[in-house]
Amino acid sequence: MTTKRTRLESDVKDWWTTSIIDMEPNKILIRGNEIEKLIGKISFTQMVWLLITGETLNGPREKLLEAALVSAVDHGPQAPSAAAARMAISCGVSINNALASGVNMLGDIHGGAGQQALELYLNIAQRMHSNEDLDDAVTAGLYEWSLANGRFIPGFGHRFHKKQDPRSTRLMELVAEASARGHISGKFKKISQRVEKVLAKEKGQPIPMNVDGSTAVIFAELGCNPIIARGLFCLSRSVGILAHSYEQSQRSERNKGPTPPKYLWKYSG
Repeated sequence: MTTKRTRLESDVKDWWTTSIIDMEPNKILIRGNEIEKLIGKISFTQMVWLLITGETLNGPREKLLEAALVSAVDHGPQAPSAAAARMAISCGVSINNALASGVNMLGDIHGGAGQQALELYLNIAQRMHSNEDLDDAVTAGLYEWSLANGRFIPGFGHRFHKKQDPRSTRLMELVAEASARGHISGKFKKISQRVEKVLAKEKGQPIPMNVDGSTAVIFAELGCNPIIARGLFCLSRSVGILAHSYEQSQRSERNKGPTPPKYLWKYSG
């Protein structure tokens, strides 16, 4: 009987295994750290990194991650994720449902470019490890990307910010400062800037790096996995989605659709 109970307890306990958290009555350990010793001692940005990677992130490297998270929080109510959240809240759902509605809109096209840009940079960096010089690696990496994914190059160009994305400009200033001080390698900064130059030459006009391209530089310099890069973008943009959801909840508008009621759709039947 004792053996059977022990086996049952073991089966239940071993059903989920994790290195993220250890918890029992009156004790919580996050990556081996007592939660009460983290509260008030580390920033939310540091906690994000610790929880996801199990590593500590301090000083200038933490500031770079924080800057990346700040840069992507919002891009207006016309963004599908924010619009979906605002429409959801006007239908009478709770704030968490509206937030989930917005976050669920973040897919490969709206929300995935940062992950894709990071994958492109890593592909180019791998080619450089194989003794290709930067120009050849960028050319080959762009060709391979276009062959597999089409002409759109993630992280470059913007439908609103044609001349420059102000978020990217500031982020790359911070990257340059951190690189000059030796806090990061600067390798991915060089890769991204060379991609920008090659694209401008191919298109015959500037194709400025956007916020996805510059945050991808930061994520690459920090050693971030591409999947986590998308998650970090979702984490950042969820703040803006929450803000839009709350603002909309304070208005008397009900059942608000994507266009004003007097404008109807085009019937194509």
